[in-house]
Amino acid sequence: MHFTLHKSKIVNRQSKITITGSKSESNRLLLLQALYPKLKLENVSNSDDSVLMEKALNSSSNIIDIHHAGTAMRFLTAYFSIQEDREIMLTGSKRMKERPIKILVEALQDLGADISYIENQGYPPIKIKGKKLTKSKVSLKANVSSQYISALLLIASKLENGLELSLEGEITSVPYIKMTLSLLNEIGIETSFNGNTITVKPSTKNHQPKTLVVESDWSSASYYFSIAAISEVGTEITLSSYKENSLQGDSDLVNIYKHFGVTSTFKANSITLKKESNASTRFDYNLVNAPDIAQTIAVTCFALGITCDLIGLHTLKIKETDRLVALKTEIEKLGGKVEITDKSLHLKSNTLFLQEANSPTSEGLGEAVATYNDHRMAMAFAPLALKTPIIIEDADVVSKSYPTFWDDLKSIGFQITK
Repeated sequence: MHFTLHKSKIVNRQSKITITGSKSESNRLLLLQALYPKLKLENVSNSDDSVLMEKALNSSSNIIDIHHAGTAMRFLTAYFSIQEDREIMLTGSKRMKERPIKILVEALQDLGADISYIENQGYPPIKIKGKKLTKSKVSLKANVSSQYISALLLIASKLENGLELSLEGEITSVPYIKMTLSLLNEIGIETSFNGNTITVKPSTKNHQPKTLVVESDWSSASYYFSIAAISEVGTEITLSSYKENSLQGDSDLVNIYKHFGVTSTFKANSITLKKESNASTRFDYNLVNAPDIAQTIAVTCFALGITCDLIGLHTLKIKETDRLVALKTEIEKLGGKVEITDKSLHLKSNTLFLQEANSPTSEGLGEAVATYNDHRMAMAFAPLALKTPIIIEDADVVSKSYPTFWDDLKSIGFQITK
């Protein structure tokens, strides 16, 4: 379904939005809850990914289809490898069958797991025969997706001898690894992270009942940082539930959006964003620790006519789509100029878009933005409606991480028709 976003402005200069729990935290905690059933969770994400994750963990079927949910594919590969006497096939969408799983499968096989490929070597679908894993040492290249690393860490305490994971080279996405370790610590599992070696001790004690509250998703908050940056000076948006000392790498948004004139104030469980001043004329940043917000930042810079150089983006090629190619294609469709490599994006300053957006004729239907089955493409481009009308194709793709996104935008003044 395509949505038309008419040229809009924030109606209430002091808007408030409540955002569902972090998909990253929820998926980790749902897996840990399956391993440690006394764990209780609150504010779990209502995203498609987390719903699919929970459904898969509770399923007794021998065929598990996780559709587009990449995190679930990786985490469940590890989870089912230690479910003794259980044999399952793990499959997904056409795009999921193009997303590599070989690095994780080989690491699990090194630990003794019984996993085989059903169609193409190195890619889903896979057949997993669950068994007890007694080996405890494995190594991975440090620059792989942090989800491979987190998948191993999440099951590590249930391995007979725990896990010693050696990472070779420069580690990327450190905040996501630390998030996983912090959640393990919170439920009483002993871990250490020294240099390039991560150790998780086997769980020997009887875990007591415990309730954990999932913090809201910072990547979902990123779209409101973008909206604030593109809005008039004085605009305020309050988001909940967020904490200043977050486990999520995307909380770096607080520092990043200062460059675009947006300040962030924490109070109780919320954060208030305020557009205080105009943006700087250029933005350079290494997003190696927060690649999921690259699309949001690129579109913010485009909307403000700012030159931007983003590096550390090598994991974007294996997401829901090749996000770098998708960004280049859609921004250039709107009149921008973008250069990409396999790990960077350079956006040239473009005032033509601003001139056209501010012209009296900019009230037409707007350009159509393709979303490539990628929730973040749909949401990252939505704030452009503050400048010009646009059409978001397959707009319901947002349900993957943020099902109420369009309703929340309407609540702050966006004019949207189907």
